[in-house]
Amino acid sequence: MEQTTNTTGLPENAYKALKPGENYTPVLDPQKSYPEVTPYSVILGVIMAMLFSAAAAYSGLKIGQVFEAAIPIAILAVGFSTALKMNNALGQNVILQSIGSTSGAVVAGAIFTIPALYILNLPADFFKIFLAALFGGFLGILFLIPFRKYFVKDMHGTLPFPEATATTEILIAGEKGGRQAIVLIVSGLIGGAYDFIVSSVGWWSEVITSRIVPFGDALAQKAKAVVKVDVLSMVFGLGYIIGVKYAAIICAGSFLSWLVFVPLLHSIGQGLTTPFGASATKLIADMRAEEIFSNYVRHIGIGGIAMAGIIGILRSSKIIGGAFTLAYKEIFRKKGTVTENSVRWQTDIKMMFNVLLILLTGLMIFVFFYGGVVFSVTNAIIGLLLVMIIAFLFTTVAANATAIVGTNPVSGMTLMTLILSSFILVQIGLSGASGMVSALIIGGVVCTALSVAGSFITDLKIGYWIGSTPKKQETWKFLGILVSAATVGFVILILNKTYGFTGPNALVAPQANAMAAVIQPLMSNVAVPWILYGVGAIISLLMTMIGISPLAFALGMYIPQELNTPLLVGGIVAWFVSTRSKNEKLNNARLSRGTLIASGFIAGGSLFGVLGAFLKFGGMDWMNYAWAESHGAEVLALVMFILLIAYTVWDSMRAKVE
Repeated sequence: MEQTTNTTGLPENAYKALKPGENYTPVLDPQKSYPEVTPYSVILGVIMAMLFSAAAAYSGLKIGQVFEAAIPIAILAVGFSTALKMNNALGQNVILQSIGSTSGAVVAGAIFTIPALYILNLPADFFKIFLAALFGGFLGILFLIPFRKYFVKDMHGTLPFPEATATTEILIAGEKGGRQAIVLIVSGLIGGAYDFIVSSVGWWSEVITSRIVPFGDALAQKAKAVVKVDVLSMVFGLGYIIGVKYAAIICAGSFLSWLVFVPLLHSIGQGLTTPFGASATKLIADMRAEEIFSNYVRHIGIGGIAMAGIIGILRSSKIIGGAFTLAYKEIFRKKGTVTENSVRWQTDIKMMFNVLLILLTGLMIFVFFYGGVVFSVTNAIIGLLLVMIIAFLFTTVAANATAIVGTNPVSGMTLMTLILSSFILVQIGLSGASGMVSALIIGGVVCTALSVAGSFITDLKIGYWIGSTPKKQETWKFLGILVSAATVGFVILILNKTYGFTGPNALVAPQANAMAAVIQPLMSNVAVPWILYGVGAIISLLMTMIGISPLAFALGMYIPQELNTPLLVGGIVAWFVSTRSKNEKLNNARLSRGTLIASGFIAGGSLFGVLGAFLKFGGMDWMNYAWAESHGAEVLALVMFILLIAYTVWDSMRAKVE
């Protein structure tokens, strides 16, 4: 019999390590049954997965960052259930959020690797994209299930789970969450309209540069030193959520690239009489700052990202080593009577069934590789082994990183996967175009698996705090993966035909470009810029030695500057609104309201960006390119960006302590 929910908030020991003999009791009574999987939760969850997959794909390919969908979806879920005056909505909203939040995870796995096929002019189609994302997502779920109890139950109160904490608080909040949804929707409409005007109409420029003033133009001409700011609300909102600390680290890496390395290489290049480097066709002395960055400096960033990934793996070596032991104990040991498995709150998919699903997924990956990627039994087996071993090793690393800091360093681990896969594939004679396709598909499967594992541990912790049934979360997560994989495959095809991934107006796709830049030299006879990679690797080591996040700094060195500087602006705004009062509770309320506004900017800007892409794909191109690239449009962009910042500050400061 289903019970009525009586929500009074999380227990006092929800975020504390339990004392000997102390137990945690969730909000929903473990001994009772509550509605969880219903037409409302499944249908709305699928719709959320589709919408946020499309939005996250656009934002990731446009600005290099995939926003986490869990919090916006949780807010909307509470808003819908409040508007519909639903009873017993809490358990249903957990399932809804769990299905919908697969969007960001699957998208991150796909867009970090798959667009590299287009960048390198390699064969790509919907089924390659769809199946790589689908099978990777399945592995991410299946490899994580044996470790659920360790991360969410055994480590209770030890691992902070920042994103899960925020999402759980929203789901618990009830009426407060419904009011929050209004803030999110209003800011989403403002941010969406603002970004749509910029990207699809062109009333003002998207990027402001220091060339806007005579002194800045002269400095860019003579010293190749230039500062750029992208004015899209979604990038600014992302900076607000990241915060001033990490935004400053990212920008520091960007400023090192653009204000030190670019001018330095320009100065060195004055004495050269022939193009330098395998990909260069012009003299360094004749290059613009942007060309020096793309031909040389970005390789320093790639080296930094690769070394940051290695450092992360070395730091997690104990977790990787323990993963085998944990898996063996969970899967192969004989179990006696496990009383807690009879309790709804601790019921997982049966381990033997989980093992069979892993084997079945492995078989499907082998057929996929053999029939559509490598066309050789031996190569397909080697590809399968690479996927299964690497994905298993790094699954717990991804889950642990998400549980500690709320972010998943999947890009660094994927780079390592590509390098390792490329080296092994070359040794067995698979190189050139076919080798690059194989390595990128392998990387896509692994990347999606790790991304989904990190996201799913957040869902499971939310369910643990609230008292949901893990088996239902695990089962219906597969549906979210299926929908998200199909959506991202379709959206990538649309965006490629609309904008493309190469050329002057192409989507940035920074991670995919990094993957392409790394894999091409490994699979061909093109000279590899090892010196530039080495410089970046040394910088990451130095950042580690002085206690600065090497991955954040290296990403700043690689990602175009105009996408980094607004992060710092957003971070400064977050610091400003959260430090104006001596009342700490009021500061926290203002910061939280600003987070909702920023989330609305990101979600609205991304969704309207997808809308603009579909309109262009359908032949409705309303962009005024001539005006958008003019000096007047750049000045207007500065004015509008200041107004956007002012609105964020004003609305955030309206928050009150409740």
